[in-house]
Amino acid sequence: MSGRAASMAGASAQARYRALRAERRQERAVARLVITGVAGSMTAGLFGWAPGLAVGVGLLVAQLLFFRVRPGALTDWRRGAAAERRTGRRLSRLDPAYFHVLHDRALPGGFRENLDHLVVGHTGVYAISSRRWPPLTRLRADGRLWAGPRPLTRLHARTRRAAAAVADRLAAETGHEVEISPVIAVHGGRLPRGGIVHEGVLLHRADRVNRLIERQPVLFTTAEVAAIAAAAERILPPMIDI
Repeated sequence: MSGRAASMAGASAQARYRALRAERRQERAVARLVITGVAGSMTAGLFGWAPGLAVGVGLLVAQLLFFRVRPGALTDWRRGAAAERRTGRRLSRLDPAYFHVLHDRALPGGFRENLDHLVVGHTGVYAISSRRWPPLTRLRADGRLWAGPRPLTRLHARTRRAAAAVADRLAAETGHEVEISPVIAVHGGRLPRGGIVHEGVLLHRADRVNRLIERQPVLFTTAEVAAIAAAAERILPPMIDI
């Protein structure tokens, strides 16, 4: 896979993050200036200009860090785009003689979500979503899927539906059924070494997804891989273009 193709990973999420950041830039700038100015002025009036300047600069830095990591849509889009890019870089290491990889594609059938990555290769076809959790978050399944204390009620279902939608369109495009394996590439969170299978969806550490794909039994010839990949290119336009 070319470097240009890999660079498309997370493109639509990054664009959405930049749009939200631009919308809120003025609001954040005004808030920072007001808080920094008031606190710095009050400190300077009580203790002198040097402590006032130090307090002002310290508050400015603290606000910059807070706005970057605070929970919310802006942080979610930024972290989501970063996870997609990291998965894209890993998938770019798959041998292009055997694997074709698409990134950030619009799904058929009126889906609002995108497909983060589609791998078509000798060992099968894989619909991959990239997700990030804080490093100490433990993912587990006990009838339900959990990330730490929080249940994940829709993530695996969305990944499974996306894989099914692509499989249906590929079948119509190629004239034969193509089974697609739904995979969630996990960044940060803690998983058992072999991953977790929940309702037909495999959650696997992102740094082991390539090995997982490469070690599966061979299913397709080179000609079949090329035909499926070409069909996928036709039916799944880049999300950034939609």
